[in-house]
Amino acid sequence: MKMPEPDEMVMAKRSNLVQRFRSLLPEDSVIDDSDALKVYETDGLTAYRQLPMLVVLPNTTTQVVDILKICAAEGVKVVPRGAGTGLSGGALPLADGITVGLAKFNRILDIDYANRTATVQPGVTNLAISQAVEGKGFYYAPDPSSQIACTIGGNVAENSGGVHCLKYGVTTNNILGLEMVLIDGEIIRIGGKHMETSGYDLLGLITGSEGLLGLITEVTVRILPKPASARALLVGFPTVKASGQCVVDIITAGVIPAGMEMMDKAAIHAAEDFCSAGYPLDVEALLIVEMDGPKIEVDHLLQKVEEIANSCGAVNIRASKNEAERLKFWAGRKAAFPAVGRISPDYYCIDGTIPRARLPEVLEYLSTLSVKYDLRVANVFHAGDGNLHPLILYDANKPDELERTEKFGAEILKFCVEVGGVLTGEHGVGVEKRDLMGTMFNEQDLNQQQRVKCAFDAAGLLNPGKVFPTLHRCAELGRMHIHHGQVPFPDLPRF
Repeated sequence: MKMPEPDEMVMAKRSNLVQRFRSLLPEDSVIDDSDALKVYETDGLTAYRQLPMLVVLPNTTTQVVDILKICAAEGVKVVPRGAGTGLSGGALPLADGITVGLAKFNRILDIDYANRTATVQPGVTNLAISQAVEGKGFYYAPDPSSQIACTIGGNVAENSGGVHCLKYGVTTNNILGLEMVLIDGEIIRIGGKHMETSGYDLLGLITGSEGLLGLITEVTVRILPKPASARALLVGFPTVKASGQCVVDIITAGVIPAGMEMMDKAAIHAAEDFCSAGYPLDVEALLIVEMDGPKIEVDHLLQKVEEIANSCGAVNIRASKNEAERLKFWAGRKAAFPAVGRISPDYYCIDGTIPRARLPEVLEYLSTLSVKYDLRVANVFHAGDGNLHPLILYDANKPDELERTEKFGAEILKFCVEVGGVLTGEHGVGVEKRDLMGTMFNEQDLNQQQRVKCAFDAAGLLNPGKVFPTLHRCAELGRMHIHHGQVPFPDLPRF
């Protein structure tokens, strides 16, 4: 009897999965048409593309449970996906795996003003949370530039930040509870509306885990009262280095702005052309510094920042006179990424974080690399917390430009680690930085991290190929060093 060819086996398995998923979900929630699958072939990191084997779109936790039980039983790989706005390839599909899209989980389940919480499904957009509570004078603090489109589930998966996270923290500082489905279909609930919890910080562990541990189906976030007053300051500098020094001096002086963002000349001009934010065009770098709180405090701190900026050689200083002008200042920064897309056929967004004190040095090094690789760079980043977002401008239609761009980006990230920083501030590791993990962690570090994954997903079915440059089998990671014939801690369970 002739054995079926591998391709025939894959097709048979795919056909079987389609039938089983369609028995659980509406027909239009199981996508197997090749043209329709192209919608899901990439995320915001568009340099890499791959068609998934299948896409399923559940809208209830029960459906997620049933889908994962089937995948666990059949050994099918699973890639979770939110809105697809991620910038590290974290939602890049697998040819032999299914993509589970959670966009239909789009309901706000509960708003509790007394406890200052909102409980939402993972497909709710970041901005929608603030819009839902603004009538009562509240908002959700983390605000990525993509907040109009990115979802809270994706924000949790990547531990996203935003322009106002210097003072209020990133996603992990603003969520209180999660519901998550494990690969075997078990539902776990961690945290809740309460402010504190005992035991291990599992909430912190799951936040930023990039879909490697489970599928999030519910999130409880912290909402905050809107500040009584908020004003922004535009500060222009003759050099990028001077603007970096100003950032360091502001924080050293004990001033913690609500947000402090930096843009270089290329980004300034692109943003101004895009949305007429009122930016000065005769400067090499621009800081947007915002203060919020009681009016008297805001006015005092803005004056203090202005004095610091002048001491750093600022050549243009302008404070917002009203709320409309403040929002206009931020509109340019929020639109910087799409604006840069108008001045280059393609761009590659880097996400590394450095100690603030090294900002001037790192920015000068970026200029050197730009010359070395003969590629332009537009700098847009969260200056206050040292989270760099250099945008490398290139043309994918030119044979070697993507390759040079990737090498350029790798050098930036390696230098971030060299000066005491990290590979990612908020975009995650995904596939983009996966092979650079060894520059930051040694083999023992990476093995320990994989042991955590094994505790949740022993078969390695959840988002494989992401984060870890070499994925070991859990049995291999479980091997222990035996000293004088004794296994250390013999009473503890082994993986």
